[in-house]
Amino acid sequence: MDTYSRDLEKHPAEAGVGNVSYEKRPSYVDSDSGAVPGEAFEYGTGVIARIQRLAGRFKIEQRGIERVPEYERTDDKHPYLNVGTMWLSSNMVVSSFAIGVLGKSLFVLGFVDAILVVLFFNLLGILPVCFFSTFGPIFGLRQMIISRHGVKIIALFNILACVGWSSVNAIVGAQLINAVNNDVPGWAGIIIIAACTWLVTIFGYKVVHIYEFWSWIPTFIVFMIVLGEFAHSGDFVNIPMGVGSSEAGSVLSFGAVVYGFATGWTSYAADYTVYQNPHNARRKVFFATWLGLIFPLLFTEMLGVAVMTATNDPTSRYAQGYDQSGSGGLLAAVLVHSLGHFGDFCLVLLGLSIVANNCPNLYTVGLTAQVFGRWMQAIPRFIWTTVATAVYIAIAIPGYSHFEEVLENFMNFIGYWLAIYEGIALSEHFAFRRGMRGYHPELYDHPDELPPGIAAVAAFIVGVVGVVMGMSQVWFIGPIAKKIGDPEYGGDIGFELGFAFAAVAYFILRPLELRFFRR
Repeated sequence: MDTYSRDLEKHPAEAGVGNVSYEKRPSYVDSDSGAVPGEAFEYGTGVIARIQRLAGRFKIEQRGIERVPEYERTDDKHPYLNVGTMWLSSNMVVSSFAIGVLGKSLFVLGFVDAILVVLFFNLLGILPVCFFSTFGPIFGLRQMIISRHGVKIIALFNILACVGWSSVNAIVGAQLINAVNNDVPGWAGIIIIAACTWLVTIFGYKVVHIYEFWSWIPTFIVFMIVLGEFAHSGDFVNIPMGVGSSEAGSVLSFGAVVYGFATGWTSYAADYTVYQNPHNARRKVFFATWLGLIFPLLFTEMLGVAVMTATNDPTSRYAQGYDQSGSGGLLAAVLVHSLGHFGDFCLVLLGLSIVANNCPNLYTVGLTAQVFGRWMQAIPRFIWTTVATAVYIAIAIPGYSHFEEVLENFMNFIGYWLAIYEGIALSEHFAFRRGMRGYHPELYDHPDELPPGIAAVAAFIVGVVGVVMGMSQVWFIGPIAKKIGDPEYGGDIGFELGFAFAAVAYFILRPLELRFFRR
């Protein structure tokens, strides 16, 4: 039977999926690179092939984790602006503002110390995102495929991250909508945000980038209005910086939250540059990503730190708004008090900004689901995106009334696992691959020629040990964390220890793996 007439969902190996020898790759798969042309996804007469053809009629991206041929990497109109605005819009959102709010509400920091934490931990957290963004144009592969070391355990954590971020963000947006109109319950706001996000991400890479190219503008205008109104109100309070061991513990714990939010995009990074020209300058991709991340993160989080100082008076409208509707109520106290119905309109815009924040989560989760096996890969990305949307709605609705606790614990969780991932991936790149030339992207669909992942999984487990020793959570404080700050609360250094433990373990175990397996 001709390879063009066989169904890819029944014979996924024929699309270059799975462990396929070079000589058995079908004619439409490049024998040297393993890249799969876009038209290949419509071949066949089965259900999936029909769905793919239907998707093609609506200009829905059909490609999943298959390698992109060089001639299809056509995101070359303002490529650096595309990647910069991608992260600018994703972080110029109310979720970022809510991170700054936590400095006082959960960690009882003053103004200056909270600002310094926001500055330095963001500068640290975004570096891996910028670095791995440069891999997409060169290899034409998604982030999870580039990280083919214990990939399934990494993919599992990435799915949890995508779904968890989406849930947390939807809660923030729903709080804003509820602050405008108490008759709109939290569950309704979550569904509105989820539906809008799904509508953008279902179409794939191009539409996501088009949406993110522009969506930061109205949100930035609203945040500037918040800044102006709050500065004009005179309600800012310069809460003094704390001292002693308790202050150190609070700084490290808040830093873990800030770092977790900033570095949370690391496992998505290459997904949003994969269609860019492979000849684009790596430094320019890195710098465009850096600018797109650092400006909105610092601006929104520092604004959150500043506005939250007004809750120092428990009888103020700020404190009452925050107690009633969280960060949404705090923003309402700034906007609605002085701007009336126009302030309500601004709050709605901020609530809908969550769509920009959730688009990367929903697009990437559909790709990550395909990593688990050839049959998972045969199911199109946009179907997995739809499934993930339903799942995070089911998580967000019951979590709506416990936002702060959910947010703090989840941010730390993300920071923990990503620090371990970064420790392993960066060690592999600099110590063993020794630069881009050490990679063999054409082997992405050949597990027998890829590292077996034993060293990576073992290093991941060692990294978890480091996290446990350094974490400071409501339900557990590690032995090292207890030595920092107030013994009752500790100081969170879980991500620092997780990174260090994983990196050192990988340095030791990877040479043994290379010696034994020769790959």
